[in-house]
Parts: sequence; structure tokens; C-alpha cells
Amino acid sequence: MRTAPILAAAALLWPVPQGTDAGSPGVPGAGDLEKAFLPHGIHLDLAHSICSIPVTIGVRDDLLEYLLVNPQGAAHESLFVTDVVPSRLNAALLALGVTPGKNAAWKRREPAPTPEELKQGVLPYEVEPPSGDGFLLYVAWREGADTYFYRVDDLLRNLETGRSLARHRWVYLGSRMVRFRGQDEREVYAADVEGNLVNLAFFEQGNTLITAARPECLKQTIWLANGWLLPGRGSPVELFFARESLASLPAGVEERLPRVPEEEPDDGGGKR
Repeated sequence: MRTAPILAAAALLWPVPQGTDAGSPGVPGAGDLEKAFLPHGIHLDLAHSICSIPVTIGVRDDLLEYLLVNPQGAAHESLFVTDVVPSRLNAALLALGVTPGKNAAWKRREPAPTPEELKQGVLPYEVEPPSGDGFLLYVAWREGADTYFYRVDDLLRNLETGRSLARHRWVYLGSRMVRFRGQDEREVYAADVEGNLVNLAFFEQGNTLITAARPECLKQTIWLANGWLLPGRGSPVELFFARESLASLPAGVEERLPRVPEEEPDDGGGKR
């Protein structure tokens, strides 16, 4: 882990306690930075190149366009909802050494499709999927005596293929600064204003922190949650952003996972 990303995150997160706590082994100053994120609901683990945040289950039984939003975002079409401030989460992601990738790009077809081709469904444009650096996403929670730990891609169902979203690295965009015209015109962080943190379907604006990057994510009306793998709406779970593949949770993480109440067994009459 290089020191530069840590310093960049410290500059974005104020105030950062100044001390000598080394925290993660081999990462100078990591302890102070990790502690500074905790009041913001962010668990930063520089030694394992992971950060995680508390989220609740949002939409389970309707179409999805987003993976993660906050309450002021598109919560009616997002699998997860969080109270974590987007710009704070962005600072933690930067501390893990991520660099911005490229958002999806729409390009006009040359030559343009003929009228007959348009009738057959050929689009007048081509889309290059997002590309570049990013994260592997996981979710975990406890329920009864069991711990549940899933790759997020496995929880998303493609209605056209009947399969889960192919596992892939979600591309980091980092949102962007936009001009806000209110009583005083100023620049604001787009994700903080809009409340949308991670998109599943492609959006041209690039205002989220992270985007899915599979070509099929161009379509906005084919995504549902694999609801049978998830607890009920409003249940607390933890969402992980990892730089490398995780076979299991790091030591000590399982104990802090949110606990979901166990469902009562069906009594045969459809009641629980």
C-alpha cells in the first residue's frame, strides 16, 4: 500500500486525528485514518484493501437500476440503501489506491442503420462499456447461528438470460463536481446531491462513485434481485468494497456483522 492514497484520503476527510497509531501492519498512519472513518459508518481495512459500510435491503421484488443509494436517491429502484455520505465513502475508496476508470460511452453508428434495420431493433448508437480500475463487491450478515457471505453479482438476476450477473470488477468513477444553481452558485459533489452511489444500469452522466461494467448492463429493464437469497426489506447487512477477490471474511469481521432476525417457520397456513 502506497502512502500517497492515504494522504489523499486524509485531505478529503477532516479532521483526521494526528498521532502515531500504525493500525494496519506495514501501512504508516493507517490506524489514525481507519479510526477517523468509523464515526462516518465506514470500516476501512488498509491491510486487507477493503472498506465496508452498513446498508439495508431495499427493493427485492421489482426492477433495479441501482445497487446502492441513500434515502434521497433513487431508493425505489435500488437493492441497497445507506446513510453513509457519498463523499466520505469516496475518500475511503481513494485510500485503497483506486484510480478512476472510464464510464460507458455512447457513439453514433457509422454508417447509420437503415430504416429497415431500425425496425428490426438495431440501435442508432453503440455503447462502449465502462473500463478501468475498481472493486469486487460482497455483502454479509448474520442470521441465527449462520453467517451469510455473497458476491454481490450473484444476488442480481438477468431476466433475459435467467442467470445471475456475471462476476466482474465494478469500475470506480469517483462521481464529479457539478455546478449547483441555488441562492448561491457553487460547485457540489454530484453523488452527495443526487444520493446515488453505485449504478447497475449504465448512465451517461457518470455521477455515481461506482458503476457495473458488463455489456448487458446497458439495458435498464432486465435486472431483479435474487430475492430468495436475501433477508426481508429493511434488514441490515454490510456491503464490502474489495480490491482483490475474497474467499472469506478477514479475521474479526464476522463478529461485528449486523444480525438479521430469523424468520419463523411456516405453520402450513402461509403465516410466519
